[in-house]
Amino acid sequence: FRSFGEEKDETARISSFVGAIAIGDLVKSTLGPKGMDKILTGGQVGSRAGDVVVTNDGATILKAVGVDNPAAKILIDISKVQDDEVGDGTTSVVVFAAELLREAEKLVAQKIHPQVIISGWRIDERSETTTRIARSR
Repeated sequence: FRSFGEEKDETARISSFVGAIAIGDLVKSTLGPKGMDKILTGGQVGSRAGDVVVTNDGATILKAVGVDNPAAKILIDISKVQDDEVGDGTTSVVVFAAELLREAEKLVAQKIHPQVIISGWRIDERSETTTRIARSR
């Protein structure tokens, strides 16, 4: 039996996961030789109303997306930092982070505390497991 507060917390947690994973899925489809283009319409990416931009650039797409979800905003911020620091790999870092969140969501559903999940990832970052997960997606 769960209290109203616990159910509210659970709903907020699920909402965060869903929003961030959706951002990852949005740009994931642009990757690779068969990556799909996205159509951005007026008012986005500094364009005028009525303008249409067709792109498969993850950074451009993420700049055009307006989100209220805090977790999704963090993924967009990760993309901006990657672009500022490296100039490439913006889509890859977002997709990778979204996949980590997708796996974390499953673990949280099994009642594993988020701090335990993070500790496990920190230990694992020294191994090749993280690389294998990224390659298998």
